[in-house]
Order: sequence, then structure tokens, then C-alpha cells
Amino acid sequence: MGPKVILGYFGEFHPTTLEKLDVSGALCGFEVYLDAMAEPKKKATRTKPALDLSPFQAVKRDFAFVVDKSVEAGAIIKATTSVDRKLITSVNVFDIFEGASVGEGKKSVAIEVQIQPAERTLTDEDFEALTQKIVASVAKFTGGALRS
Repeated sequence: MGPKVILGYFGEFHPTTLEKLDVSGALCGFEVYLDAMAEPKKKATRTKPALDLSPFQAVKRDFAFVVDKSVEAGAIIKATTSVDRKLITSVNVFDIFEGASVGEGKKSVAIEVQIQPAERTLTDEDFEALTQKIVASVAKFTGGALRS
């Protein structure tokens, strides 16, 4: 709880102590100072909402976009997330590549999109429509194109 408030100690017992206790092998111990723990706050603070898990399987899809070198990966994430904030639960960049194969002054940014349906199982047509929206949004906001 900070450098001045010690809540406890833990560690491995010294071999000499183990000999005196007639113990073979390693042994660990701990001590907790319950009096050092802070009192709960009197006034209620903001609480997190209840965890609401979907009964439907999440799906991950990967995309690789070719964009100008000046385009930040965050712009691609923002363009992707804005397509459907209820279905798209996370977007992560997992690769950035620059080389002759993507063109002069260009880079390839690969993202992983997690799609979490909440109301029903999505069909192939639903995924295809969402994919087209993602590609169109990234193209509109960054000028990027799906890497072939």
C-alpha cells in the first residue's frame, strides 16, 4: 500500500531454520498485518457495473491494410471500432510491415478484430457485411486498402 505502509512479509525460510524444524525441502511463510489495512470508505464510491457475459462465442478476424507511412495505427483502430461499437469489442495491432512488397512510402498494418455478438449467432452474411463495413471505414478515414 505504498512505501510506508507495510501489509506483510513473505519469503523462503533459511536452511538453518529448516534444520532446526526438522524439515526437508523448501518452505515458505508469510505474515500479514491486518491492523495496517485501510478502513473501508464511509461514502460509497462508483462501482463497476455487473459483469454481463454473452452466451455467444466471440470471433476474431484479422485484417491487413496498406496505408501511407504517415497514417498512425490508432487511426485504423478508431475507424474499425466506429463501425459497430456493440459488436466490435476490441481491436489490436499485431504487425506493422514496411518493405518493397507494399510499395514506396507505404506500410502494412495488421489488426485483430474481436467480434462479440450479444443477441444472436451471426451468420456468414453478417460477418461479410461487417467485413465490408470495416474495409470501407478504414478506406474512408485513412485512405487504406485491404492488403491482397
